Amino acid sequence: MFKKLIFFLVLALGIQPLLAQNKTLTGVVTDATDGSPLPGVNILVQGSTVGTQTDFDGNYTIEASSGDVLVFSFIGMKSQSITVGASNTINVSMEGDAEQLGEVVVTALGIKRQAKALTYSQQSVQSDELTKTRDPNFMNSIAGKAAGVEIKKSTSGAGGSTQIVLRGNKSLSGDSSPLFVIDGIPMANNKGSQPGMWGGTDGGDGLSAINPDDIASISILKGSNAAVLYGSQGANGVVLITTKQGVSGKTTVTFNSGYTFEHFLELPDLQFKYGAIGSAKESWSTTPGDYQDNYVEEFFQTGHNFNNTLTVSGGNDKTTAYFSYGNTTASGITPENKYQKNNFTFKQSTKMFNDKVTITSNVIMAIEETKNRLPSGYYLNPLTGLYMFPRNRNFYDFKNNYQVFNEDRNLYAQNWFVSDHHQSNPYWIINKQPRTDNSKRIIGSLNIAYDITEELAFQVRGNYDYAVKEYEQQHAATSNSTNVHPKGAWDYRKYDDKLAYTDAILSYNTDLSEAISFNGVLGGSYQKTIYGDGVSVNTGTDGLLYPNQYLFQNLPNNVQVQSTYGGSVIKQGVFANVQLGYKEMLFLDLAGRNDWASTLALTGNDSYFYPSVGVTAIVSDMFTLPESISFGKLRASYTQVGNEVPFNRINPQNSISVNGGVNRNTVKPFFDAKPEIITSWEFGTDWRFFQNRLAFDFTYYNIISNDQFIEIPLLQSESEGGFTTKFINAGEVTNKGVEITLSATPVRTDNVEWVTAFNFTKNVNEIVDLGPDEDKEINLGSSEGYTSKLKKGGSFNDIYVRKFVRDEQGRIVFDAGKPTRTPLAEYVGNLDPEWSLGWNNNLSYKRFNLGVQINGKFGGKVFSQTESMLDGAGVSQRSADARDAGGVTVNGVDKTSGNAITTVGAETWYRAIGDRNGVGEAYVYDRTNIRLSQLSLGYNIDVDKLGLPIKSATLSFIGNNLFFISKEAPFDPELAMSTSRNSQGLDNFNLPSTGTYGFNLKVTF
Repeated sequence: MFKKLIFFLVLALGIQPLLAQNKTLTGVVTDATDGSPLPGVNILVQGSTVGTQTDFDGNYTIEASSGDVLVFSFIGMKSQSITVGASNTINVSMEGDAEQLGEVVVTALGIKRQAKALTYSQQSVQSDELTKTRDPNFMNSIAGKAAGVEIKKSTSGAGGSTQIVLRGNKSLSGDSSPLFVIDGIPMANNKGSQPGMWGGTDGGDGLSAINPDDIASISILKGSNAAVLYGSQGANGVVLITTKQGVSGKTTVTFNSGYTFEHFLELPDLQFKYGAIGSAKESWSTTPGDYQDNYVEEFFQTGHNFNNTLTVSGGNDKTTAYFSYGNTTASGITPENKYQKNNFTFKQSTKMFNDKVTITSNVIMAIEETKNRLPSGYYLNPLTGLYMFPRNRNFYDFKNNYQVFNEDRNLYAQNWFVSDHHQSNPYWIINKQPRTDNSKRIIGSLNIAYDITEELAFQVRGNYDYAVKEYEQQHAATSNSTNVHPKGAWDYRKYDDKLAYTDAILSYNTDLSEAISFNGVLGGSYQKTIYGDGVSVNTGTDGLLYPNQYLFQNLPNNVQVQSTYGGSVIKQGVFANVQLGYKEMLFLDLAGRNDWASTLALTGNDSYFYPSVGVTAIVSDMFTLPESISFGKLRASYTQVGNEVPFNRINPQNSISVNGGVNRNTVKPFFDAKPEIITSWEFGTDWRFFQNRLAFDFTYYNIISNDQFIEIPLLQSESEGGFTTKFINAGEVTNKGVEITLSATPVRTDNVEWVTAFNFTKNVNEIVDLGPDEDKEINLGSSEGYTSKLKKGGSFNDIYVRKFVRDEQGRIVFDAGKPTRTPLAEYVGNLDPEWSLGWNNNLSYKRFNLGVQINGKFGGKVFSQTESMLDGAGVSQRSADARDAGGVTVNGVDKTSGNAITTVGAETWYRAIGDRNGVGEAYVYDRTNIRLSQLSLGYNIDVDKLGLPIKSATLSFIGNNLFFISKEAPFDPELAMSTSRNSQGLDNFNLPSTGTYGFNLKVTF
């Protein structure tokens, strides 16, 4: 079947595979200016992974076949492509490139620009960095590889969502996620539901639909300066994804297969020495016992991840095509957790009319199915019962008999030792409360480009992004009564997401004189999005008519089948960009865009304009610098970007209640709304030394977000019409920061090369203003001692908890033998790190290649409700150690007598500070951590000795998130319970952090 598939794909491409005998080619590469040898020149057989580099004297040796194309590239030189003929010697003379950086990068709208001419910060990550260690979500692979990028991974496992923030949070009324773009066209990246303190499950995001093997590179435009042409949706930065395309020449077939084991890195530090007293649910006995201690670890299994992709690429000088099929199959570390994804991609490009017209089409399809993705939070979470189970009881009795037959009800009922709103039998939840998440998505695009003249070009693009998403959880009768009716419950939602986009762009590139170059872009775009259009049912404690029948006709009269609608937004825009260059050493970049947004209709402000200006100076071309300096550049830019209000904000409507009545809207219409304005400026410099073997890039930025959308209560004189609140344009948020990238090639010899790079990030966020009410606060998530809120003078992700009451000497104040706490939550720190550092290394020796990525976060605070609950239940190792020691040593004072208190009983202390609403100060931890994030050790197999029709083959050992080098928190502080802006820095019975290790085989035919 596999051979037939390849055969038909090859026929579809119109190319016959040719099997030619490899031969050894040699040669020398020199500088065309002075004839000196060029060391470190990259030579690659086009369409394959076969490559080499020149040695110190410019010599090289490579295996290739007649008809193969060798591509020679070197920073600062023009790349050359040479077809292998009869000769076994190919000498190359390389000319200097006016583009000193030696690369053209993809910028906004897919426009290609010289890297040296950019007036803003931009970083690229190549395809091999995304697939090297086979993370199921490719964005997690970027962590630490680019400065200014904050990435937090969901705790939910394979297929889970990812939180990405570029240069800090900016919006008070929504998240600050960047725009994601595929081949210049925006894509939808909607997140599903997110868990909170009380429970819930991550619903995934749109990024999981992309197969990382289809990605050629990712370009990160960090600020609005870089993304102004995308308008308001690019205000938080843009992640540009460029996909692979067919390459002319012989058909190339690549099979990339990876398998990894997945295991938990650490579990909470639990005790199994002390059990419960009598029938209590907490383990506060002071008599040691010989109790079971393996059932927690046994609950977690070894996960298995399989990633397989087959790609076929080829074409001729007129038509190229690319096809891929990818499959990801994963089983998580918890029972019955499965993830399955199938990707199909087909991309073709055809040149017509003497190569003046190019038609490119691309179709991406993804089918995802997830079963039993683990929730977080208190409720319906198997980890609460697993961790807090009384130690003196026999857990295996409940594991092996999680259900018992109830003859009175003629059904199987949950078997658990207690009826408690926090706890259920873990295996009942896994087997009798199953959850499925399904997604089917197709992204289709068409691009017609017409080169009118050598200088003038016109292109029209269209894209349609359509997804059908379905979520269902069935709760069998006798599940936890806090959330589920005795007859069972049904949560169901099915909806569509749609995004239609089209644009037309006219570009003109010419030299106005010998000294002045001109690059101009003029265009317009139209985009319509419809999100969450579907139906939903949530019976909860209202139940079902008949137990365990999950059908619409089994709904009671008081349960409403709801029509869901996340909103519709239409945005139209016109834009222009002009770049003037003077002698290829001084560049002026001017851009502007005017948008019309449907969500600002009725305000008179639905049309809004914003500009951008930037300057770049190539210092190394303007002045004679020391020979050790290969390149030097200074840049500065200033931008304003408008941002429309969310859907249904201007004139909110009434809704229909479950009993057929009307829920009256109480928010006053916002007819004087203005768009939010984000003003950004940045300054940067880029330097290369010692023939580009040392590079330094520095950026300082300042971002101010004004005219945010803030809800305030109405004055009594304004409350006509039943309105109680209104929105106003107010508020100001600032982000200031520094980004530094330092890269070097410390070692480069005939056989050894070491390339290393450091990415440093520091961002300072401040809430400057929240409107006319000086005491106003915006709550981002709070419950039982934990709060994250915004207030004037604070920052996004500030953490508030209840603290110990202390006297002037810093002693904890006790009342009636118990420690006292503050009546209100107080500030204890901020989630965001003070600074971040990523260190990426690639070391090659002959046919071996070693890749090592170490990431560090320094500073910041996180909070664990898990640890608080475990202490309160007496199941933490701390509580056992305290009982062994005869109590807890404290520095306290009695409130009434003033006597010093030095020791407190273990149960008294931990019941007071722990449990659901204790003293949160005791469970705030430093976020600082350093970890081995990625490791790959590959061997490039000598395929000539195999006698097979194989161009190249690489076998690698791969690993992700292997271990912590240093960490202070008792859990992984980089995992996010929620990837929205709420409940950040919170650990509440989250799935443990996992590491993966395994192997990957890549073969090119």
